[in-house]
Amino acid sequence: MPRLSALPRPRESVFAGSHDLYRGDANVVCPPNLRECVLAMEDCCEEAYEAQQLLRNGTFDLPRMSRVLENQKVFLLIDEGTVRKYKADLADEIEPQINELIERAGKGLKALNRKQALIQSKVEAAQAMQSRAATAPTANKREERRVQMLSKQRQRLEEEVRVLESEILALVGFVCEKRRVDAYSLQ
Repeated sequence: MPRLSALPRPRESVFAGSHDLYRGDANVVCPPNLRECVLAMEDCCEEAYEAQQLLRNGTFDLPRMSRVLENQKVFLLIDEGTVRKYKADLADEIEPQINELIERAGKGLKALNRKQALIQSKVEAAQAMQSRAATAPTANKREERRVQMLSKQRQRLEEEVRVLESEILALVGFVCEKRRVDAYSLQ
């Protein structure tokens, strides 16, 4: 699409009088800023026109396409043997991963239980030292801070143990449910 400002003939006047009255304006040069504005506006109009054409070309077939792509419910009937086969394949595929996750959770739980026992013994030792070292005020403050830190650490670890136990119970429940469904489907 050619630029409107590049066309050779001037636009017609919007005034009712004749164009002879304005002949003095023929020698006036358009300022460069105004010319740049006109060119930028024409670029914008061209881009808008091209976008409109692109949108029109992309959507003119919308009613037909919406009818073609309309969802339909389709039911496929398969025999029970096929369902059992796919269930068994799925169980064979998932079961090793679930067993590995259960094993890893058990190892993590054992490690956390060991940490908890270690921290418990540290707390008990710190409490025993605190009762013995009541005479030294500076050592007593250090021990109190140490006991507080150990008790906070213990609380965090106990919370981690609870979370891991709940995850293990959920995994065990899932495996038991899967095995129950597999046993039922094989009957």
